[in-house]
Amino acid sequence: VPDAVSLDKAYPNPFNPSTKLSFDIPAEMHVNLAVYDISGRLVDQLVNEVRSASPYTEVWNANSHASGVYFVRAESANGMSVQKVMLMK
Repeated sequence: VPDAVSLDKAYPNPFNPSTKLSFDIPAEMHVNLAVYDISGRLVDQLVNEVRSASPYTEVWNANSHASGVYFVRAESANGMSVQKVMLMK
């Protein structure tokens, strides 16, 4: 049984202008879901709160961001998962 947040593949990827980010939480815990640019700067904070055990889906609308590669990071006290997404305008 996983004890940390698990991040599923973004869909669609590449995307324009939004993508769905799905993740599973195995138990009630504080979750941080954020998007970073290629330089490591935070560009969007999607989730930063305590959530109960369940699968979740968040939509990232990147309409105000430039085309390029971004990194989605799902983090809890027990671990972290990162994936690369590509915005193509």
